[in-house]
Parts: sequence; structure tokens; C-alpha cells
Amino acid sequence: MKIDEIIEQIHNIPANAKATLKDNISEIAHPKNHILLRADKIETSIYFIKKGIVRAFAPQKEMDITFWFGEEGETILSMRSYVERKRSYENVELLEDCELYELKIDRLNELYNRDINIANWGRKLAEKELLKLESRFVSTALLSAKERYDGLMADSPSLIQRAPLKYIASYLGITPVSLSRIRKEK
Repeated sequence: MKIDEIIEQIHNIPANAKATLKDNISEIAHPKNHILLRADKIETSIYFIKKGIVRAFAPQKEMDITFWFGEEGETILSMRSYVERKRSYENVELLEDCELYELKIDRLNELYNRDINIANWGRKLAEKELLKLESRFVSTALLSAKERYDGLMADSPSLIQRAPLKYIASYLGITPVSLSRIRKEK
């Protein structure tokens, strides 16, 4: 996905503000299995996925707990590092070879102070990330595993073919065996 599309899906801003923002974004690539963000580290960048998929997870003794997937066009960031400059909670692993856009948080904060349009874009970015978190929380608290699976299929159908099923099961809060049962019912 092109950076112009990603910027616009967050919030439309004037061409000069978009150009300034784009001037501060660089393209990078990392291979499958690379850990992009590390728990317990203050992250200094936010990323946008040009190509590939990622997962956010917390390592546990028995198995990792996957709590988020990102695909093309999505933002990757530690909200805790972004907002408070504190150590992040999550690891983010690339599940495919990925092409990413990188934006340094310090530089973005400078742009917020210089351009109200970019500041409003950043506010919209944070609002959208908060809404994703709220949706995930409500889904986990109120929906059955089958309903969560159906929602994932509706929102991200390609994810089932691209991500290992053990990570999808973890994301849904069920065992791989339960996920197999749900999938057979389809």
C-alpha cells in the first residue's frame, strides 16, 4: 500500500502538510520472523505496513499470547512509547517478509508543533488506534469464540491464509483444537 493512501485513511490533510510528513518517512524492509518492537524497550519509531503481516504478542511460559494482527495499511506502534515515552508492553513479529514505512516519534512530535494539520492527523491516528483497542476489548469480553472468529473473517479474510493457525487461536483466546472445530462448522 502506498504511503499516500495510508496517510489519507488516517486523516486527509493539505498537500503541503502531507508532503512534509512524507519527507520524514523512510522505507525499510525486514525478513519474516524479525522482531520489530520489543517488550520492555522504549520504541522510537512508528511504522506503517506497506507489504506483509505482523502480530503483536506477549510471551508467556506456556505459549505466546497474540493480541493483534496488522496487515497492509495498518500502523505499528507502542502506544505507551508513543504517548508516554515509556517501555512498551508488546513484541511485534513479522509473519512475512515486510516492507514498512518508518517515522521517528521525536521527529513527528516536532512536526506536531510546527503544523496544526499534522497535529490533527496525529490526533486522528491516536483516536483510530484507541478505537481498535476498544473494539478488541469489547470483542474479547462480550463475544463467543465463534463470533470473534466470524468477525476476524469479515474484517481480515486473508489473515486465515497468511498467519499460522496457532497465532489465530491465541488471538481468539482459544486452543488450536477449538479453532479447528469452529472452522469445520463453516
